[in-house]
Amino acid sequence: MSTLFPMSPRTQALDAKLAAFMAEHVMPAEAVFAQWDEDPAHRWQIPPLLETLKARARDAGLWNLFLPDPKHGHGLSNLEYARLAERMGRSLIASEIFNCSAPDTGNMEVLHNFASAEQQARWLTPLLAGEIRSAFAMTEPDVASSDATNIGLPITRDGDDFVLNGRKWWTTGAGDPRCRILIVMGVTSPDAAAHRRQSMVLVPMESPGVSVVRPLRVFGYDDAPHGHVEMAFDNVRVPVANLIHEEGSGFEIAQARLGPGRIHHCMRLIGLAERALEMMVARARTRIAFGVPIGKHGMAQEAIALSRCEIEQARLLTLQAAAALDALGNKGAKDLVGMIKIVAPRMACAVIDRAMQVHGGGGLSQDHFLAQAYAGARSLRLADGPDEVHIAALARSMLKA
Repeated sequence: MSTLFPMSPRTQALDAKLAAFMAEHVMPAEAVFAQWDEDPAHRWQIPPLLETLKARARDAGLWNLFLPDPKHGHGLSNLEYARLAERMGRSLIASEIFNCSAPDTGNMEVLHNFASAEQQARWLTPLLAGEIRSAFAMTEPDVASSDATNIGLPITRDGDDFVLNGRKWWTTGAGDPRCRILIVMGVTSPDAAAHRRQSMVLVPMESPGVSVVRPLRVFGYDDAPHGHVEMAFDNVRVPVANLIHEEGSGFEIAQARLGPGRIHHCMRLIGLAERALEMMVARARTRIAFGVPIGKHGMAQEAIALSRCEIEQARLLTLQAAAALDALGNKGAKDLVGMIKIVAPRMACAVIDRAMQVHGGGGLSQDHFLAQAYAGARSLRLADGPDEVHIAALARSMLKA
């Protein structure tokens, strides 16, 4: 445990329960989920065991841990939840079991903070209950979406409706058969100032004109049944009442959504890297090469030692960012949040890559979780903003100061 950011007593209790639940239920389920996904008859279908585990997690009081509102969640601060996100990040299937997985967490926060009472009743309530899933449609194939002011999908007013036309991609979760609602960011006021052109609207998946063009793969992984998809919107009509917050607030909502989400992503990556390091150490102790365990060789020792240092550095920086977010809000913590978005994905990629190297050919295969973990970690150097955007923003802030 970090002496700089010790866990609060309630976080210690929740973490202990979470660790026990994961050891008893989640880790053994990984093989069951993998076997299900490998069966072509089951592709893009939900493993029945998932709902069983979700019910057990809810009964155990390990549900909606991410939400700071005590009415719907546990009322944890960003710093407190960060520790639990790290714990869940050790398994690629864990977060959903506790109803703490992206993009639903960010979407629930948007609905909680910005949606009307009617919108919350229709969409937030079933999301909090884990009865449906959602997706966030922001990135577009035809523009550099790292600059959010480039988002260009037209959302045109026509009487009491908005009409959407265009394409989105990397819409995580839209391939899930349980996905019922999209939060779509597009342009409602093309002549307004750059940061006031976009709005966010709620678009039910069943709306006429909404279609999934294709699933997208990350290094060959399609992450079914959740998936990342390219979508088309062809004269899609939704009521003006589906507008979230107010017209022109899309950029503001996106920034509010991404602040805590980046903490969650980075702490999950730290959990992923921690597990990869544990696997690396175990392999180095037991695998014999040139007459001795791999751990006797200097190159393996360097890989293990550097990984330990880098994980600890990233954890402390991310916890500091979480504490700043609690104390100063999104604006006050933006530099630290930018730092962790640069540091944590790079660290995770480096650690997992070393673990794959120590595992040899097996580390690249489906026999271990390392290759899929690397694909996920590498994608997070682009998700929520690429490294270059965070580096440039951080440097501008330092130069201005």
